[in-house]
Amino acid sequence: MPSSRSWNRIDGIDLLRGLSILFVLMNHVNMRLLSAHVPYMKGLPPQLVYSLVWNGQFGVQMFFVISGFLITSTSLRRWSAPGSISVKDFYLLRFARIAPLLLLLLAVLSLLHLAHVNGYVVSAKTGGLGRALLAALTFHINLLEARRDYLPAAWDILWSLSVEETFYLFFPFVFRAFKYKRLLIPFLTLFVVIGPFARMKAFNPNPVWREYSYLGGMDAIALGCITALLLSNRSLSKTAIRLCGAIGATLLLFSLCFSIKAYAWGLGKNGLNMTVLALGTALAITAATQSSWKAPRFLSPLRRLGQLSYEIYLTHIFAVMSLFSLFLHFGKPLRAVPALFLAAIACAGVLGWLVSTLYAEPMNRWIRRRFHDDAATIGAATPS
Repeated sequence: MPSSRSWNRIDGIDLLRGLSILFVLMNHVNMRLLSAHVPYMKGLPPQLVYSLVWNGQFGVQMFFVISGFLITSTSLRRWSAPGSISVKDFYLLRFARIAPLLLLLLAVLSLLHLAHVNGYVVSAKTGGLGRALLAALTFHINLLEARRDYLPAAWDILWSLSVEETFYLFFPFVFRAFKYKRLLIPFLTLFVVIGPFARMKAFNPNPVWREYSYLGGMDAIALGCITALLLSNRSLSKTAIRLCGAIGATLLLFSLCFSIKAYAWGLGKNGLNMTVLALGTALAITAATQSSWKAPRFLSPLRRLGQLSYEIYLTHIFAVMSLFSLFLHFGKPLRAVPALFLAAIACAGVLGWLVSTLYAEPMNRWIRRRFHDDAATIGAATPS
C-alpha cells in the first residue's frame, strides 16, 4: 500500500466489520425467538427474512476476510517483508489483543455454569465445563461441537475464534518459510480452492462441521491475506478502484440479498456461496483501502459497531439473553419484536464499548508495554 496512506482508521473496513457483527446479532436474536416459537416472520417474504436474520454465518465469513487482510497488512507494515516477521512479536501482538477478553469471558462463563444459571450450563454430553475450557483454550470448540453437540450460545460463538487463531498459529512460520510474495500467494490460494470442498455435503456429511470446519473458514482468511499482499506498496488507478468497488458491492449484494437464488443455482450446495461473498468482501476492502472515501455521518453507528466488533462478538450473548428473558417475562408480545432487535443491538454495542474502554484495550496496551513493545511502530489499519 502506498506509504503515504493514513492507516489510523479506514471507514470502509469499519463498515464491513459493522455489517458482520450486525448480521451475527440479528441471527442470534432470531434464534432465541425461534426457540420460543414466536411467529414473528409470518407473512414476510422469505428472502427478506433470510437477508435480515439468517446472515450470521455470512457475517463471520466476511470478518474472516477482513481479519486476514488487516493482520497481513499490519505485519507487512511492521516487518516490511513476509520473511522478516518475528514469530515472538507476532504472538505477543495476538496474545495482547485476544487473550485478556477471552480469559475474562471464560472466567465469567465458568462462574455462570457453576451457579447453574439457565442457558449457561455445559451439559455432560459435551464433556462438561473442563472439556469446554480445554477446547476454548486450545482452539477446537468447533471440533468438540461437531463430534458431540452444540455448547451453550455464549460458548458456541468461540468456534470462529478456533478457526481464526489456528490459522494465525501457523501464520508467522508460513510467512517466514516462503519469504516472497510470489511463493506465498500460490500457497495461500490452495486454501481458497479447498474451502468450498470443506463446505460441500458430498465431501463433508457432518452438518455442524460443514459450517464450523477449519478449512471451511480459512479460505476466507487466506483470501484476505492475498489481498493485502497484492496491494502492498501498490497504488491502483481510479478506474481500477471504481471497478473493484462496483464488482465487490455487486457480489456482496447478491450474496446477502439474493441468497435463496444463489442456493437455487447450486452455489450453496457446492460451497461456493461463501467464496463469492469472500471475494466480494476482498474487492470492497481493496476499494476502501485504495481510496480516501469517508462514510457519511448517518452510518456512524454502524461504523462504531465495526470498531468494537471483537468486544461485541464475545459479549453480545449476555445482552441478547438478558433482553430475551425480559421479552419472555412480559409474555412474548409480538409487537415488541422490532424493539427487541433494536435493544439487543444497542445494548450489545454499549456493553462492547464498556468492555473495550475499561478492560480489553487497557490490558492490550499494558501487555505490550510490559514486553517493551512500541505501539507507535505497529502501524495497524485497525486492530483485529
